[in-house]
Amino acid sequence: MAGKVKRIIDEIISQRSNGNPTFMMTTRTKLILKGINPDKFTAASEDDPVMIQKAMAVAKDMGVRL
Repeated sequence: MAGKVKRIIDEIISQRSNGNPTFMMTTRTKLILKGINPDKFTAASEDDPVMIQKAMAVAKDMGVRL
C-alpha cells in the first residue's frame, strides 16, 4: 500500500492547522526540523517502515491522533 507516509503527514498538517495557512506552514517547518520533508513524499511513494514509524512518533509528539 503506497503513500502511507504521505497520508500520515497530511493528517498531521490537517489536524494541527485546522485549515489556517499560517499554521500549515509552521507545521510543515516543524516536520522538516524533525527530519520529515513533506515535499519528498507523494501518494505513489513506497512505504518505508522507518519513515512510517518516524512519522507516527512525530504525530504522537505533536498530539495528533491517527
